[in-house]
Amino acid sequence: MWRLSRSFALPKHRQPNAPTTPEDPPMILDQLKARFQAALADLVSPEQLETCLSLIRPSGDPKFGDYQANFAMAIGKQLGKAPRDFAAQVVQRLDVTGLAEPPEIAGPGFINVRLLDSWLTERLNQAIHNDRLGIALAENPRTVLVDYSAPNVAKPMHVGHIRSTAIGDAICRTLRFLGHNVISDNHIGDWGTQFGMIIYGYRSFVDAAAYDEDPVTELARIYRLVRQLLDYHAALKSIPKAEATIEKQTAALSAARDEAVQNTDKKTRKNLARLESRLKDEAEALDSLRKKVATVDADRTLRELAAAHPDIGQAVLDETAKLHAGDEENLRLWNEFMPPCLEALESVYLRLGVSFDHTLGESYYNNALGPLVDEMLDRGIARQSDGAIAVFLEGHDVPMLIRKKSGGFLYATTDLATIEYRVKTFAVDEILYVVDHRQSLHFELLFAAARRMGHEGLRLRHISFGTVLGEDGRPFKTRQGDAVGLESLLDEAVARALDVVRANEQSKPEQARLPEDASREIAESVGIAALKYADLSQNRESDYVFSYDKMLAMNGNTATYMQYAYARVRSIFRRGEVDIETVRGVEDAAVVIDSPAERALALELLRFGDAIEMSVVDYRPNQLTSYLFDLAGRYSSFFEQCPVLKADTQESRRSRLLLCDLTARTIKQGLELLGIGVVEKM
Repeated sequence: MWRLSRSFALPKHRQPNAPTTPEDPPMILDQLKARFQAALADLVSPEQLETCLSLIRPSGDPKFGDYQANFAMAIGKQLGKAPRDFAAQVVQRLDVTGLAEPPEIAGPGFINVRLLDSWLTERLNQAIHNDRLGIALAENPRTVLVDYSAPNVAKPMHVGHIRSTAIGDAICRTLRFLGHNVISDNHIGDWGTQFGMIIYGYRSFVDAAAYDEDPVTELARIYRLVRQLLDYHAALKSIPKAEATIEKQTAALSAARDEAVQNTDKKTRKNLARLESRLKDEAEALDSLRKKVATVDADRTLRELAAAHPDIGQAVLDETAKLHAGDEENLRLWNEFMPPCLEALESVYLRLGVSFDHTLGESYYNNALGPLVDEMLDRGIARQSDGAIAVFLEGHDVPMLIRKKSGGFLYATTDLATIEYRVKTFAVDEILYVVDHRQSLHFELLFAAARRMGHEGLRLRHISFGTVLGEDGRPFKTRQGDAVGLESLLDEAVARALDVVRANEQSKPEQARLPEDASREIAESVGIAALKYADLSQNRESDYVFSYDKMLAMNGNTATYMQYAYARVRSIFRRGEVDIETVRGVEDAAVVIDSPAERALALELLRFGDAIEMSVVDYRPNQLTSYLFDLAGRYSSFFEQCPVLKADTQESRRSRLLLCDLTARTIKQGLELLGIGVVEKM
């Protein structure tokens, strides 16, 4: 049976931050690093100290203690000391009184640390009675603006937006939980060429009846049609040049192969491989151009439209320029298109449980662009280049254009104006851009230009991520070759989750089955949770293969497994008719560690703070998903080895109930930081 928790309704902007209390303990790693820092202070340089502290990590095997310091090998050699001797010197100076047993040195210089059981139980019992599970607030909170999701309003969100949206939301939630002042901004694409395309397409191709019935769907159709015609005419112009390039590269490759027969040195082979790779890329590009032309030519309607609009590229640019110049009719159309487009975006965000403090799109900064360019010219930051205005940056061969020859502005101009606004309006310490890896060069140039403008102290980070792939290893697309729409992705995930829920319900007596509306509500929760978690559990910089079957699996590191782990814990209280609030409120209620499985679970629970900190060090939510998966595994072992409701003594029963309760609360809180809800029964 599956039942939603009342707490599933995710908050609009932030997780509740219960007031911290004086006894909120620092993270385990923080404590260990502080002790090691004192021991290392006079032995190593500041740079070496940083390296040493970064190499203090949880042990991979309990027989080597709870934590290991693995710096002696690298740093000892730098200091001209035998690693084991250096480790011994550190251990001699290391004071872990009240925290851990005397450290041990293993192998060539590993320092093994085992925490005191008394320290573990003390911290656990603090966490049990703390609304924040013992997680302290940041000592020096920062003001961080997170720029994420950022779809183009002119077209539906697609599968690629799940990455930016899920990662950005998780970062916001986690930083807020730690006490930082977080501002979320959805910098939507609501200006520029895409609206020139829609305005031209609306005037040329609109189906009035379809537009009246569903303006967003009709505008999306118009956008795709204009894009297809633009690509067709661009391809016709590009094909002869591409063919000539391939002919030239084929000749160069043939000559290189002839040379390789005579000369087999490494340089020749490397040049041959480079030419082969380049020719393959050019051939694939030419094939893509030909397919674009062939698709239009094969369709009579498209072929006639293409013939009737030979100058569509220039026409789109003209409509864009008129919009930017304040043309009354184009602005009227823009204002007519925006509300339904924004409403469609909001409906997707509502399903994802995501919202923003601000949605300030490109149009918001339009009036600031001209004055910004003038200021940069006056200050000598930018200069003219072949009729355009550009910023030339040290270490970069390519300048950053901020105004075209035609007088039009670029994304870079808007992004610079956005930084200026955010600094002045929000007094931010840091801006995070959650955008895919293909924009890396853009952000390198943008950040360098921002520093030239005087923002040296502002932290600017590109939180890049990889591509969602299909099972063929290529970007995940529909059979027609279009990017998969995000809403259809959500619908499919929910439909598959509903099949799982219904199958589960069919296995029960009829009188015990859930009503259909309850099953659908649960499927919505489970399906969308599975989709988000599947993305967040990946290293964000890696591409990953999308699979509905894997993400809805009841085992492995999936949201479904984690939701089941939570429900499994909660089921103990129902079966035992236990009011856990009452157990928690007993004056002498405390955890007692009597077995290795209890200790392993206790230690994992206290690592929650470390996992949160690790997830924001380089903004990688997969650190948190990995922790939750490990915690569920520790709980499973505990559950198998340690009877709870049938414990030998009342004290042991109460202690294990408290461990179960803390496990459930930790899983729930961890999932909430990822933007994922829980279900009470599965």
